[in-house]
Amino acid sequence: MATKHDQIAGSLVSDIITGRYRVGERLPSERDLSERFTAHRGAAREAMKKLEQLGLADVKPGGARVRDRSEASLDIIGHLLREGELPDPELVDQILLVISGLITIAARQLVQTQSLPGDHRVLTLLQSLYQDDLDRETHSLLRLELMQALLTGSQNLPLQLIAKTLFNQLAPSVVPYMHDQTEPDRLAYNQCARELELALLQTDPNAVQAALERFHELNRTTFREAFNRHSQTAGDTTQTLNTKSKGAHLP
Repeated sequence: MATKHDQIAGSLVSDIITGRYRVGERLPSERDLSERFTAHRGAAREAMKKLEQLGLADVKPGGARVRDRSEASLDIIGHLLREGELPDPELVDQILLVISGLITIAARQLVQTQSLPGDHRVLTLLQSLYQDDLDRETHSLLRLELMQALLTGSQNLPLQLIAKTLFNQLAPSVVPYMHDQTEPDRLAYNQCARELELALLQTDPNAVQAALERFHELNRTTFREAFNRHSQTAGDTTQTLNTKSKGAHLP
């Protein structure tokens, strides 16, 4: 169960990222917040500290003012993804582009610093993707494991931490749809996996990057199709509920 200061902070974060409060605008005082949420002023004070930590507000003795969200920390990504009934597909695509870039850098570093033995975790995962009897959920989980294994293999700690932060915030909003997506293009994935495996074994960073770019584009396409289908389903459900609601008022 969320604490009072978490409730207050969550409400204010939502108000800020949806534009209810403009940049530079003063946020409600601790007294106003404590009255609005029936909470002690200490809870309101803690909520303001959380907003300051997120980089969404400047908190000073005279009050708190909204900062531009472009100055915020990566931790607001999760809040942005949870704003709607479905995650914003454009935001998801932007995050996937960033993660893809980080993974590509990691893979290039991996082959530039070492030769991969045949039983390396990355190669084992790639070979697992060839199996024809994989269900959709297993296939999607293997793709996620592959990306994480490439990040780990790079031994680039700053890169791993940034990617992990994005992964952890994206996963709760995206993974449920990954497991219920349309059938992925297995032939295209198999071809990419084999090209990436060969490039890694040959320690060719340019070939690794080219194979990963095709792999990432397949992932983006798969996600887009899943979101489009869920958006359509959500729209159909809403329309059905609205129709029933109207019908309930007919004489």
